[in-house]
Amino acid sequence: MAETKDRETDIETTEGDAGPLAAGVRKLGFGPDQIVIEYGYDDDVEEDVRVAVETLAGGPLEDEDYDGVVDVVLLWWREGDGDLADELMDALTTMEEGGFIALLTPGTRREDRLAAHEVQEACTTCSLTAAGAVPLGEWVGQRLVGRR
Repeated sequence: MAETKDRETDIETTEGDAGPLAAGVRKLGFGPDQIVIEYGYDDDVEEDVRVAVETLAGGPLEDEDYDGVVDVVLLWWREGDGDLADELMDALTTMEEGGFIALLTPGTRREDRLAAHEVQEACTTCSLTAAGAVPLGEWVGQRLVGRR
C-alpha cells in the first residue's frame, strides 16, 4: 500500500511527464474506486499513464481475463489492430451503466495512428460520443460515452 501512496505523491508533484499525464488522465474522468480493465496492452504503451490510472482509481488495472463488470475500459488502439467498432461493442458489454471507454490512440508522430474519421465512424456505429482529445505522451486519449 505504501508503494501506491508514493506513486500518488510522485504523480501529483513531479514537474516532468508524470504530472501532465496525471492531469490528462483526470480530464478523461478517472477517479477513486473505479474498476478499470485494460485492453490492447503492448510494449509501446505509455507506462506513466498506466501508473496514473492505477493511482487515481486506487487499485491495479484488471487484465483481459477479468470477468466482472467494470466502471472504465482503458483501450489502447493502433492502426492495424482490427475493427475498432467491434472492439468498442465488446467493451460496452463489460461496463457498468454510467461507465466509459478511455480510448487511447497513437499521436500524430507515430505511423500507426488512426485517422480521426475512423474513430468517429466506430463511435457512430456503436452509438458512442467522443469527448475532446487529451494528449498523453505519444498517445491521445478520448472519453467515449453512450449517447443520451
